Amino acid sequence: MTFSPGATLGILGNGQLGRMCAQAAHTMGYKVIALGPGDDSPTQQVTDIAFAADFSDMDAVRKFAKAADVVTLEFENIPVETLNEVNRWAPLRPGCFVLETTQHRIKEKTFLQNHGFPVTEFLEVNSLEDLQKSVTQLDCSAILKTAAWGYDGKGQTTVEPTDDLTRIWADMDTDAAILEAKVDFQNELSIMVARGSDGHTVCYEPTLNIHRRHILDVSRALGDFDNATIEDAQTIARGVVEALDVVGVLCVELFQTEGGKLLVNELAPRPHNSGHLTIDAHVTSQFEQQARAACGLPLGDPTQKQPALMINLLGDLWQNAPPPWEKILATPGCHLHLYGKHPAKVGRKMGHLTITGKTVTEVLSRASLVDHFLQRT
Repeated sequence: MTFSPGATLGILGNGQLGRMCAQAAHTMGYKVIALGPGDDSPTQQVTDIAFAADFSDMDAVRKFAKAADVVTLEFENIPVETLNEVNRWAPLRPGCFVLETTQHRIKEKTFLQNHGFPVTEFLEVNSLEDLQKSVTQLDCSAILKTAAWGYDGKGQTTVEPTDDLTRIWADMDTDAAILEAKVDFQNELSIMVARGSDGHTVCYEPTLNIHRRHILDVSRALGDFDNATIEDAQTIARGVVEALDVVGVLCVELFQTEGGKLLVNELAPRPHNSGHLTIDAHVTSQFEQQARAACGLPLGDPTQKQPALMINLLGDLWQNAPPPWEKILATPGCHLHLYGKHPAKVGRKMGHLTITGKTVTEVLSRASLVDHFLQRT
């Protein structure tokens, strides 16, 4: 079913991803409503109607769903009961199965493994005894992660065979976790893929991602990968989005080993931090693709127009004084996106900068200057 411009797009979630999706939908002529906890959130600031309510508030959920023609999301960790209730009143894209699978690491990894996608070795852990047996079985450095509700490095810890497993399990404070063998990787990359309601898919090229303190710091779309890697990443992304029957945008996060092999790390069935640079550097942004897919429109052209690099702006940068925007924005090819969050807390994603240029050298030179102004180096 197609919902033409003028229809109402509902967004579950009220963060920066919803904000940028709403802005893209508004540009195309859609009305946008959103549901999420808190007041004056990034998404609520730019929507036509904001339902400020918890996802467990079923009365608010019903009112929201009834007011929408079609619903998408910017945050996958939403209770299944809420998703089912929304889907009773309006089409939910992506659907409940996609979200139930990707919001739970064990379900996600098992799904990927069962469908033949390359993943790290993993074991399910539901008790201290399970953890002890799993550490012995893997016999290597590993990462213990909570099965649900983890992101940006939260809910995970490194485990060595000689560690105090009793303490580690107690500190995790969970009854469902996954132990993954640590990967000796060369690069972390991600790839955005969009799939329409007609099954048509379009893929972006992968970005090279650099993390600090488990939070994405920089994403590069600077031609870092050879054709074979690009083709492998796009094949995996298309396969995953089709196997899950996604309608919308999906991010596939990948490890590239020293030998060049790609392993799927995690999935995100929504726009992703590493795809923010598509706003300024591509013909069609990931956010416009999300709106197009949810509303049943043809997908846009994912072609990259120019080299680009994205820098995350965390609240750390505001602790002494606001960043020197006059100097930063005097840098050619520098595009500022702030999310309307307050206050600026350490580790909180406040916005991002996209730096573009005619050549890779030009982008890197401009990024170095911006880093100097931000005092990040």
